[in-house]
Order: sequence, then C-alpha cells, then structure tokens
Amino acid sequence: MPIMDFLKGQFIDVIEWTDDTRDTLVYRFERYGHEIKYGAKLTVREGQAAVFVHEGQLADVFMPGLYMLETNNMPIMTSLQHWDHGFRSPFKSEVYFVSTTRMGDLKWGTKNPITLRDPEFGPVRLRAFGTYAIKVADPAKFLTEIVGTDGEFTRDEIQYQIRNMIVQAASRALAASQIPVLDMAANTDELGKIVAEQISATIADYGLTVPELYVENISLPPAVEKALDKRTSMGVIGDLSKYQQYATAEAMQTAAGTTNSGMGAGLGMGMGMGMAHSMAQSGPWGQAPQAAQAAPPPPPVEHVWHVAENGQTKGPFSKARLGRMVSEGQVTRETYVWTQGQDGWKKAEDVAELAQLFTVMPPPPPPGI
Repeated sequence: MPIMDFLKGQFIDVIEWTDDTRDTLVYRFERYGHEIKYGAKLTVREGQAAVFVHEGQLADVFMPGLYMLETNNMPIMTSLQHWDHGFRSPFKSEVYFVSTTRMGDLKWGTKNPITLRDPEFGPVRLRAFGTYAIKVADPAKFLTEIVGTDGEFTRDEIQYQIRNMIVQAASRALAASQIPVLDMAANTDELGKIVAEQISATIADYGLTVPELYVENISLPPAVEKALDKRTSMGVIGDLSKYQQYATAEAMQTAAGTTNSGMGAGLGMGMGMGMAHSMAQSGPWGQAPQAAQAAPPPPPVEHVWHVAENGQTKGPFSKARLGRMVSEGQVTRETYVWTQGQDGWKKAEDVAELAQLFTVMPPPPPPGI
C-alpha cells in the first residue's frame, strides 16, 4: 500500500478540493510524503483559499484562481527555501484548503435565564434564542490561531466557542438595554446588531466574521408566561359578570339539547326560577328596574419616572421618591424626565403630574428684585 501511494503521488500533479459536506472549514490535501511536484497545477475555486505551510511555517496564501506552482510565482516560499531560479525538484509542503463561504443556520441560546429589572414587572428572568452565521475572513490567521495541524476541521469544532461569546454578549445587551419586556419583540433586530458588534473584535482575532446574527425569540419563565396569559385573558373578557352569564346560558342550552339526559326539566325549572327572581328585582309592573350599584373604578396606575443625568438614565423612581429628590436638590425644574407613554423627554416643570412637586419650594426670584 505505501508503494502504491508513492506511485500515485508521482503522477498526480493537480491539487484541488471539492467539498459536499457543507460543514468543513479546513481540509488538508494529502500527498505521499507531502511532496508537491514542481510545476503542479493548483486550482482554488470560488469560496476557497489555499494556504501553503512549508516545514511548519506558513508560506503563501492563494485566493481563487488557477496557479502553476513554480519558483517564479511563489516568492515567499522561494525566500524561505533560498531556491535558485533553476530549481526543478519536488518540494515538501502541506496545502490546507480553507472554505471562505458563509456557513449559516447555527443555533445559539442562553442556558440559564438572564435576570434584569423591568420598569413594569420589576425583576424578571428572560431567555433568548437565535441563529447566526460565520465566515473565514483571514485564512492564514484562522489556520494559525484555531486549526493548527488538524487535517479536517469542521464548524462543529468552533461553533460552541462562538456560541459562548454570543450568549455572554447577549446577556450584557439585554441587561443594559432598559427595554420593557413587552417591547423587546419589536427590538430584536437592534439587539442582534448590538450583540454582533460586541463580539466582532474577538471573532476577528480568530480570522472569522459573523455576517449574520439574529435574535429570534425572547421568552419569560413558564410561570410568568402563564400569569401574563391570565392577565391578558381578563382584559379580553372585559365585564366578568356578563361573561359569566353568557357562559352559564351556553352551558344550559347545551345540556337542555341533550336527549334523555334528565336535565331538560331541571334546567327549565331553574330558568323559570331565575326569571321569577329577575322580575322580583325589576320592581312593580310597568316600571323600569333600578340600576345596579356601579362598581368603583380601578385605582389609577402609579407612574414611574426615569431621570436623565449627565448623559445617563437613572430610575425608575416613584412620584414620592421624586418629591424627596426635589427637596434634596437632586431634581430641579430643568431636570429631564420620561415615563412610559410620554412622547420624548420633558423638563420636570413641564409635566403636569410633577409640576406640583416644585410648589413646596419658592421659585427663584425674578431678575431686578
């Protein structure tokens, strides 16, 4: 078998690589004794780069094209070996083909929930998931920093390391975004760009780039999602008493329509008693029923406010807390504040709800008095 490999290496003078796996990043071209014949043809296809390593030292990088391997078009290798112009013997080198195509549909996600402070719900825990793509931007750096002497390097060997970088950057971005949980679905594109920018410098040190990074889903813990669904359902139902009456009537109609169930007569009696009770409450004949006592309205929702100070956002603070800050001089009439639903930042004295906080202290006297 070694003799056959030797003979095969003497006659093959075409160096190329075709890949059908779609996940191989680096492939080492195997030759007997690593001997490459003088004048061999090197074919580098689009989406590839060929890296020559001579005696353990990186020699040349060839981009897409057809090359005749001679000393006059390999200046770096010639200077390393000190070959003269008449050199015609085979030379021993390793050829690594590096895929420079974009490899996408790689998954990332947070293993543990990210704890952050939401202005509406308070402390919450979030999970984030998405996809990303990688691409070799510097074949030589990628070979020296990551691959080493691996003869066949796949994306599975690097994606876990990149995934950890993405998760770390995503945790920082979500915690520092100060975006309400209910508004994060509308800002996933912006969050993805922030995460990609934060890891770009580290990824570049490996000779890689992340051309695409998407935040596909940001989810709450199951218990919190269940409570939120109940809250949403109550908002959709509206008047709970009317909904209960409607549900009861539907159940009675379904049961009464069931033949031989023995429930028709009982339901009819119950409906009759209910009608009699309604007539008794409606007052004398010909008079309109008295209006039921209206339920008190729900208490108003207390706003929380964010304060802009030295180019940074602080808060949220309740109105009572802002009152103490006014008395302590930390908040003035010129301080910019913002609350959910407000159109941009406004001065505290221009907000009707906060303007009364400044009436406890006399305003500055007018000029000339």
